[in-house]
Amino acid sequence: MAPSPEAVRLARRLRDLRESQRLTQKDLSHALSSDVRVAVATISSWESQTNPKLPPEERLRSYSLLFAKSVVPAGTTRLPREQDLTAAERERFSTLQRELVALRDSVRHQADPSPVSGSYTFDFESGPITLICPEAPEEGRSPLAEEDNPNYTRLYKYADLDALIEMWGHVRASNPELRTRHRLPSEVNSDHLSGHLLLLGGIAWNTVTSRLMRVLDQLPIRQMPVADLADGEIFRSRDGREYRPLWEELKDADPDAPSKAELEAVQAQDAWKGETPRELVEDVALLARLRNPFNHSRTITICNGVYSRGVLGSVRTLTDDAVRERNEAYLANRFPGGIFGLLLRVPVINGEAITPDLEIPENRLYEWSPEEEDE
Repeated sequence: MAPSPEAVRLARRLRDLRESQRLTQKDLSHALSSDVRVAVATISSWESQTNPKLPPEERLRSYSLLFAKSVVPAGTTRLPREQDLTAAERERFSTLQRELVALRDSVRHQADPSPVSGSYTFDFESGPITLICPEAPEEGRSPLAEEDNPNYTRLYKYADLDALIEMWGHVRASNPELRTRHRLPSEVNSDHLSGHLLLLGGIAWNTVTSRLMRVLDQLPIRQMPVADLADGEIFRSRDGREYRPLWEELKDADPDAPSKAELEAVQAQDAWKGETPRELVEDVALLARLRNPFNHSRTITICNGVYSRGVLGSVRTLTDDAVRERNEAYLANRFPGGIFGLLLRVPVINGEAITPDLEIPENRLYEWSPEEEDE
């Protein structure tokens, strides 16, 4: 499909700005990469006359800062600071930024608003993006998590690593120009909380998830510990219904399987009921998207589960190639406002979490949107 006239105008304007200073795309790449790297291919995609990509708004600010200068040397590797601009340069910066943002807004307003237009849950207009991951308890960590170990590996402090790697790869691929980082709850500061937040894991090991689920009163789903589960916390909806994982008792247990005492030593108490070993056959996942209470122009996405299989199932709902397109289309049609909460079935077969297909009604245990509450 041919690009819109608005998209071509923005692309041509960005190219004209660069060429007016006799800069190559490589020169411009160096100048814009003082914070987050901008590849030459990315600049080329922004300037393309046949298939232009829409640059993030924060990149247009970088353009405006750079080209507020009357002369931009070819070897420039750092953007000027706004406070260092002269009065004339500051006026040009403001004028240019307004122009470029207006061009970008006109492109967005002309975009096809239909749910299949390519709008995805983890495609963000601007950053930063922070994945906040649960911290594994010390008794369950590898010795390589110790900082005095010569083979120290920071990620051994993280729990739900399957979910982190799946989400990290997807978000980075979808937002190559935006600043994306992952942090443990103990490392989170106000700067992280003001951007887009992706919360992985439950309330026991992710204290940020625990805190924010108490703050997000709008979401009618809570996670809570119960006496009969030692390693996971169930979900309860506002109407009082509880959502629990399913277990299957193993009548013919493997004689070489770990004993109850051995499992309990590594945080696996729930794999036994009394003196009977059992296998997890279905977890429960929470997938929710809300406005960030600290910055309403940003979002919070919660990917949670009773156990780690539920966390992974929640993440893979929108990253798994086999069902992602259908699931994105379902969310766009079902929740056009982009704010929602879902509790999902996550079957577990041979220890592997099976990605929920949202088109199968049995996989959707509970659905919520603020629009429906207002009706």
